[in-house]
Amino acid sequence: MIVAIDGPAGAGKSTVARAVALALGFTYLDTGAMYRCVAVARLRDADVDINALEIGLAATVSLNGEDVSEEIRSATVTEMASEVAAEPEVRAAMVLRQQSMLASGDWVVEGRDIGTVIAPHAELKIFLTADADERARRRAMQSGRPLEQVLAEQHRRDRRDGERELSPLVAAEDAVELDTTALSAGEVIGEIVALATERDGGRQ
Repeated sequence: MIVAIDGPAGAGKSTVARAVALALGFTYLDTGAMYRCVAVARLRDADVDINALEIGLAATVSLNGEDVSEEIRSATVTEMASEVAAEPEVRAAMVLRQQSMLASGDWVVEGRDIGTVIAPHAELKIFLTADADERARRRAMQSGRPLEQVLAEQHRRDRRDGERELSPLVAAEDAVELDTTALSAGEVIGEIVALATERDGGRQ
């Protein structure tokens, strides 16, 4: 079974997806971390061969054997990740990797095009949203950076993600949309686990 969780930055995808995977006993996949690894590689070498990158997604995130778990969360990498994710050759390479990983097993996958491109056959598709100010507040709290700066960067990224020609950020037609603005993480997690359990029961 695949649980696809999409949505913009700051909607709570990572926190929720990890917890849902743990509760269900599924494997967790953060596709955004893959694009962040590409961004790190590109910042280090503009001519890097994307297809040759070794990306590890376990307890830590690794790039060619190096732990980059902290580096990929920097503001510079975040901005670059949004840019490289819009490049057709990068997108194609990552989509192939992600679809290969999801070919078997039970997964909770988070990203921006899981339900529409990566796994349109997912048994459960969730689209998390939240008020723009609330999303920026959450990101600012996580990073310790000024709210105004985070909000400006978020606005640019939202526009880029929503307007790009390749895999724009949109909710799948059959996705369950959850506005997390006024909900606790526990409430969101509980609702998704309940939905996944219901769908999985119907599949068996």
